Amino acid sequence: MSRTLEWTVGVELTEDSGRTKAEARLKTGTSTLTGHGSARCNPADVDVPTIGDELAASRAMKDLAGKLMREANREMEAVGAGTVPQHTGPGYGWPEAVT
Repeated sequence: MSRTLEWTVGVELTEDSGRTKAEARLKTGTSTLTGHGSARCNPADVDVPTIGDELAASRAMKDLAGKLMREANREMEAVGAGTVPQHTGPGYGWPEAVT
């Protein structure tokens, strides 16, 4: 069996007063999942908007990936298969903004 699918991810960024928010939306053709991320500039640091964009977007995509993995795990459990182990790594970058 062979098949080809195309899933589209769009990322929307908004910035206000040193705080950047991102929303990553995955459209599979049959469903949509959304991840959220944010970043804020430390007042003592130089404000470089591109860095906030990159951090917020990457955090939104990480959140989206986690939601997609949890959905896959639910579906595997529903058919009696095992789940994929969860791994976490060390944090890095600017702190996530409190929403």
